Amino acid sequence: MSEVGRVEWQAYAIGMRSRFRGINVREGVLLRGPAGWGEWSPFWEYDAGESLPWLRAAHEAAYETWPAARRTLIPVNCTVPAVSPARAQQIVADSNGCRTAKVKVAEPGQSLAHDLDRVAAVRDALGPAGRVRVDANGAWTVDDAIAAITRLDAAAGGLEYIEQPCREVADLAAVRRRVDIRIAADESIRRAEDPLRVKALDAADIAVLKVQPLGGVVACLHIAEQIGIPVVVSSALETSVGIAAGIALAAALPELPYDCGLATVQLLERDVVPQSLLPVDGALPVRRPEPSAELLAAAAPSDVATRRWTQRLTAVDALRQDQHS
Repeated sequence: MSEVGRVEWQAYAIGMRSRFRGINVREGVLLRGPAGWGEWSPFWEYDAGESLPWLRAAHEAAYETWPAARRTLIPVNCTVPAVSPARAQQIVADSNGCRTAKVKVAEPGQSLAHDLDRVAAVRDALGPAGRVRVDANGAWTVDDAIAAITRLDAAAGGLEYIEQPCREVADLAAVRRRVDIRIAADESIRRAEDPLRVKALDAADIAVLKVQPLGGVVACLHIAEQIGIPVVVSSALETSVGIAAGIALAAALPELPYDCGLATVQLLERDVVPQSLLPVDGALPVRRPEPSAELLAAAAPSDVATRRWTQRLTAVDALRQDQHS
């Protein structure tokens, strides 16, 4: 364990089972405080300003008490990266009872035909009672989104919703006016200066909230209250330490009408806790697992990577303290 500003922490580097979000290795930092462990794992393309809310979320987990839980189980979807149809079906089969699947589409270097085959394979694996949602990560123009959504809806036998078809909020609103499929906003909330602009432009039916990018469980609860549309809690591709914060948010929400995107530990080759937060019969328990020294040691990155994280954490923590003072 290392210290920055008297905060105990350790970096980690864990391989991915499939390439996801353009990465093969997930990296981050685990912080330990009097309330427990928190995770800080902003992606490397994020600068200090964008990484700051992630650090606030980690400090909340390590030093504060999360709101009381309203439920003990959180129903979750499995997440299917931009993989082959056969691999997509295997992911669904191995999802421990998940009845909903979120399928990544619009992957750079792939075509809509790849997406259609993947979505159709997931539909077959889930069966007629399962629910399919897709996530384009803001890759399409308005016209491309409308054309793709129509075909993906047919391949899925009816989409539950389409997540972030376009990057801009105004474009989300335009797509929503022209299709009958629910639109979910993710990046338009978590990477926006004004996360409530989605509400102002009537641009989405569903808000996807992620604890780290939005600054913590309490901050997300405030957004959920103000945004006035149903919420899906999703992960930022964390270890079980970070997933526990997402579970705390999902457990505290007054209503939870959709399965949450929190079953992503399955995408990692290993974890830092002895009992990972993995779904059982399509749901995650509301609990907070503790890392073990052995698993922390196994996940430790190289000395070079640790130095990079030390420099990054020092810079972002200085920014946090400046804004706090």
